[in-house]
Amino acid sequence: MNVRKHWTSAVIVAFAAAVLVAAAMPASAEDDLSNHKLVFGVKPLQNPDMAKIQHDSDAATGLKMWSYSIKSTRNGSKGKSYKGVMVGASPISTSGTTTTTVYVVPLIFEIDGKTLDPTKPDAACMGGKTPLTVLKGSPMIVATHDFKMNGVDVGKAQYSDAFQRANFWKDVSANGGTYHNKLNYKYLPAITIKPGSAHSGLFSLSGACIDYYGGIDINWFDSLVTGTIIPSLASKGVGPTNLPIFMLYNTTMYDGSPSQCCIGGYHGAFGSPVQTYSPFQFDSVGVFGAGSEDTAIMAHEVDEWQDDPLGTNPTPPWGNIGQVSGCQGNLEVGDPLSGTDFPNVTLGGYTYHLQELAFFSWFYGSPSIGAGGKYSDNHTFTAPQGACSAN
Repeated sequence: MNVRKHWTSAVIVAFAAAVLVAAAMPASAEDDLSNHKLVFGVKPLQNPDMAKIQHDSDAATGLKMWSYSIKSTRNGSKGKSYKGVMVGASPISTSGTTTTTVYVVPLIFEIDGKTLDPTKPDAACMGGKTPLTVLKGSPMIVATHDFKMNGVDVGKAQYSDAFQRANFWKDVSANGGTYHNKLNYKYLPAITIKPGSAHSGLFSLSGACIDYYGGIDINWFDSLVTGTIIPSLASKGVGPTNLPIFMLYNTTMYDGSPSQCCIGGYHGAFGSPVQTYSPFQFDSVGVFGAGSEDTAIMAHEVDEWQDDPLGTNPTPPWGNIGQVSGCQGNLEVGDPLSGTDFPNVTLGGYTYHLQELAFFSWFYGSPSIGAGGKYSDNHTFTAPQGACSAN
């Protein structure tokens, strides 16, 4: 796969100047991971047939989605109409609960003699806790934490549900506050992957709880996920009506060459009926700093999937913020605040990291329909994005 042709968002922005190689060279001990920046990507559905996609949603043969249409009030795009789809039922016009199944698939990587296994206790970095067990108890999955966003109590919910309630709080509260967009997580057996040196390598770490970190070529890996792994999981229930997510433990992705690192996660869509999916990095080391530890990357990707499941929702141009240099025009709620944490949440004695996310109104303009009249879920954005210039 040619990344620059098929990928958008941060992958293009970060690696636009890269010269891709035919075969990836393995990372070496001299390639210190601390020299690299973490970014996120999206693999949009190619040539979407929106009429067919809506039919599949209505017929329950595809992902349950609702559609929106909005006119921008932002400078440079004022009055222009935009249409898109999101997962679940509309928080604008409904007051009930929609539930979508998410299958968690832990991936065990064997790279250059090292095994990176999220199903085994992590003595070096997590005090003997098991990453998958920690994930299961996180606010991404359980709904016991009472979220307050911009001074508004949006209730006890999973983080993705709480965000969506806050995202459309004006309408949710007007409709009685009973709207929920829940995710029902199920867990599949771990899959062991042995990439080989042509598609993987180990990065070195300095001054960390471990001295190595896994790396895999995103192009090779995505072909494996979409062409082999997802089809193999059909007998276990994985299909177009649900979302499979793939947990990479202390393993990151690079674009063709380890020098073009690091991609912490992405969400994608392919086929008809459309199959959505998302690999994400679960980091116990903290090598990338804020916005990347434990469930922060999962929060970025699952919430972007929720609000832009096909990777095709258009927005007025925005950028020069977060991980984005220049301008892009998609509803990726994590990208503008990449590296910015939401307040930590402690559950079961573990302190979880979540990423702050941009509201719908930040992309399309004032007035805000989000919680507290702000434009992100932890008040970093107090106004919508202005006109974006690529220079």
